[in-house]
Formats: sequence, structure tokens, C-alpha cells
Amino acid sequence: MKNVEIIKRLYNDYTTKHLKKILFAIIFSILVAGSTSATAWLLDPAIEKIFINKDQTLIFVIPILIILAFSIKGISLYVAKILMIKTAEEVKKNIQIDMLSSFIKADTEKIEDKHSGKYISNLNFDVNQITGMLSNAILNLFKDGLTLFGLLFVMFLQNWRLSLIALVMLPIATITAKKLGKRIVKVATEAQEKSGDLNKYLIDLFKNHKIIKIFQRENYEHERSEKFVNNLKEKAIKIHSVFIRSTPIMEVLTGIMIAVLIFYSGKLIMNDQLSINNFFSFLAAMMLAYQPIKSLANVSVAFGQGLSAGKRILPIIDQENKILINENGKKLNIEDASIQFKDINFSYKSNLNNIVLKNINLEITGKKMTALVGHSGSGKSTLLNLIPRIYDADSGEILIDNQKIQNLNLKSLRKEISIVDQNTTLFDDTIFNNIKYAKPDASDNEVFDAAKISMCTDFIEKLENKFQTIIGENGVKLSGGEKQRLSIARALLKNSKIILLDEATSSLDSETEEKIQRAIEELTKNKTTIVIAHRLSTILNSEKIYVIDKGSVNSSGKHDELIKNSTLYRNFYERQIKNN
Repeated sequence: MKNVEIIKRLYNDYTTKHLKKILFAIIFSILVAGSTSATAWLLDPAIEKIFINKDQTLIFVIPILIILAFSIKGISLYVAKILMIKTAEEVKKNIQIDMLSSFIKADTEKIEDKHSGKYISNLNFDVNQITGMLSNAILNLFKDGLTLFGLLFVMFLQNWRLSLIALVMLPIATITAKKLGKRIVKVATEAQEKSGDLNKYLIDLFKNHKIIKIFQRENYEHERSEKFVNNLKEKAIKIHSVFIRSTPIMEVLTGIMIAVLIFYSGKLIMNDQLSINNFFSFLAAMMLAYQPIKSLANVSVAFGQGLSAGKRILPIIDQENKILINENGKKLNIEDASIQFKDINFSYKSNLNNIVLKNINLEITGKKMTALVGHSGSGKSTLLNLIPRIYDADSGEILIDNQKIQNLNLKSLRKEISIVDQNTTLFDDTIFNNIKYAKPDASDNEVFDAAKISMCTDFIEKLENKFQTIIGENGVKLSGGEKQRLSIARALLKNSKIILLDEATSSLDSETEEKIQRAIEELTKNKTTIVIAHRLSTILNSEKIYVIDKGSVNSSGKHDELIKNSTLYRNFYERQIKNN
């Protein structure tokens, strides 16, 4: 994406609605420029009338005018900055909302393709670069550009010869700014990468905190943390170094310029070609122009940072999903909720060479329980995720009551599906809200009933705040079994026609499992249920059992049939009997 395209997008999508505020900021910037220029010009009559001619009539007027000029400058600068800060923060909010919306709607596979820490860095670091471009660079461009123009006018008004000498500073400052701008884009991109690496490490650190302690890797992680923080520090130093690189150049040039001007002005004064009051007014204007020139030299740097961030942010906002809502699609019409897999093939986009599912054909009987059995990594969980279209198959068709799911309205499809996963996902919220998440319009009694049926009430009543207990990040304050029971309660509350159980009892002890099986029986009553079972004892009465091996259907049938005809299934079963 080219810089011109980025500027157009940021302007059209995020800035146009704030043009009034920006226009007012420009008006106040004109007042800043005018009052600054007036301050330099007032030195001319002040020196001539008060100090040279000793005119008493202006001894009060000029100081009052100078105070007024400075007051107007201060107030105008404050208002202009406030307006641009508000505009920038509003733009920041809108960009972040669009990014978050993109994250929420994105295909799961696309989100999984990049570490969440990198996305957090995009959301914070990069958006702040754009905010800085709006709140500082654009304001300074107008404020300092107009101020410089006004001061140049005063300088030429006092003496055009001296002004031409001073103008040598402008092209040098422009060349310096252009070179720094190119450098800052590269450094800002590197800094964003390091910020993403630190966020990524931080998330992993919190997620794996217990593992770090168990394997006594505190010292190792301390060294790693120093490395990540140090890398970001080095990039931050580089950015600030690039920013201030213009300072020594500008200081030296200013010193040379003042020396030359004093020398040349002295000659003009000696030859009566320049009066002292004109010289001091000119000198004041030139000294006041130093800050705008320096500021304008950094404007291109800030623009470079903002545009570099825009190149990373806008593609995230614009990313197109393959799995669409299909608002105009036909709504799923459930009768028996029978499911068919026809010639399904699937591989993850991150590893196309590894075919996860190969020519899968399954018949799932409606309102009955069907089980999937197989080694870890055989593709069972992937099969489940294809039904609610978390992923889409590369080829083949999935039908529910003879309706192709790819043609259906996605909301109507997912409305009829609940999943209880082995990796239970919970929010850092209350127990009540975690259950109610499945059905926002549920009554309190419906939530309590779902908790009771799923055997959650047993442990909830022992908690100090009962249903209002905050359970921590992903339910960290609960045991594995308690988390899975909450997940079952959530599925119960949704009351969908299709239930997907991915090793839903894997974290439960025998006593709890016995209780939870009753809850699952209630959950799956008259529902089409597909179970991935860790313990074969829980699926013996399934309508049909499919044995999945290396992404293909190895065999299928009822338990007794598979014991006789499937070596793989018989080995699974005999191994579990021995372990028990």
C-alpha cells in the first residue's frame, strides 16, 4: 500500500468527520502565528520609541500589547492542541474499534496464524503512531508553518537582505527532515516487531506460569525477559536518536547564521543602512523562527512513523474472511438434525502439505449419539470444528438434514450447535455471566437450572460469592472438572439441536464423571450428539462408532461389531481394560 493510498484511507475513513475541529484548530493556529509574529514586530517600535526616542506615550502601551500577544498565543495554542488531541483520540478509538471488529469477525484459522501478542502490538503501538501523527504532526504542520510564514514576513519587513541570508536555513532543514523521515520508517517498523515480541512473551509467561515453576525455569525466563525488554529498549533509543539527530545540525547552523547576521548587520548599521530597532526586531523574529523550523523538521519523521503504522494496520482492518455470515442465505431448518460428511478433505493453510482429513464419509443419525475414536492427532477434533464452520473443508460437502451448510445463513447454523471442548474456554467474569453467555436473554432461573442439572451447584454454593464469584482468566480459580461442568451448563442453557462433545469428561475424576454423565445424558436427550471420547466406557451405547486413524475412517459400527472386526478399536478397548 502506497503512502498516498494510506493518507486517503485515513482521511476518508477516520478524519473527515472531525473536519470542524481540525478547522477550528487551524484558526487558532493562525492566532498563534499572528501573535508570535506580532511579538517580534513590537520590538521595533519598543526600541525606537522607548529606548532611542524616549517617548513616554508608548511606555505602557507596548508592554501591554506584548502581554496581550503572549496571552493570545498561549490560549490559542492550548485550544488548538486540545482540539487536535480530542480528534486524534477519537480517530484512535475508531481505528481500534475497527481492528477489534476485524479480530472478532476474522476466520479462526487467520487468528491462529499469528500470535495474539503481535495483534496487541498492532492495536496499541501502531495505533499510537497514527495518533501521534494526527495530534502532533498535523497540528505542528499548520501551527509552525503559519508561524514561520508570519515571522518571515516580519523579517522581510525589517530588512530583505538579512532575510535572504536567513533563508539558507530552510532548504538545509528540509533535506535533513527528508533523510530522517526515511530512516524513521525503518526503525519504527523494527520497534513494532520488538513490541510484538515482548507482548507475545508476556502472554506466554502468564499462560505458562505454573510450568515455569514446576520445571524451575525462573532464571532462564528472567534472562529471556531481559532480552526482550532490552531489544525493545534498543529500538526505542534508535527512534529517539533519529528524532534528535537534527538538533546538533540545527544548533551549529543557527550559531553560524547568527554570527554571519551580526557581522553583516554591524556593517549595515555602521553605514546607516540599518537601524538598531530594525535589527533587534529582525533578530527576535529569526530567533523565534528557530523553533518552528526545528519542529517542521520533525513533522516528516512523525508522518513517516504514522504511515509505516498505517501499512500494518489497514490490511488487518481490510482482511477478507472466507467464512462469511451469508445474511441472505437460507436458514437452517432442523427436523432430525442428521449429518452427512461427503468426500471431505481438509488441511490447515499454515501447513498445506499435511492433509489432516482424507476423503471422509460419515453418516450421523439424527437425535442419536455418534462417537469418534482414534489416536491423538488423527483429526477427530478437526471433524467437529467443520460442522459449525469454524473451518471450511478444502473439498467435499457437509449436510444437515440434506441442507449444505456452506449455503446456509451462518448464524442460523451456529444457533443450533453447542460444543463442550476438552480445552474449556471461560471469561474472567462471574460464574453467572459465564453460563449466561450462551443465551443473553435467559432468565436467572434458567441459569440456575442449567447449573443445577450440570452438577455445578455443588461447588458454586461453597464459594463465598456463589454465582457472582469472579473465576479469573480462563477460570484459573476453578479446577479442571469445575470448569468443564460450567461448560456443560453453558451448553445446556443454549438448548441447541446438535451437541458436540470433545472429550468433555477428560478432566473429571471417576466420582465426578459419574455425576457429569447424568448431566450429559440430560444435555443430549433427543439431540444429535457427536462425542470424542477419552474413555470408551462412556460411548458403548452409541448408535455408531467411527474409528479415525491418520485422517481417514478406519472402521465403523457398534461397539460389539468393532470388537470383532476392528483391530485398532479392539486394541483401544483392551488397553483401557488393563489400565482400569
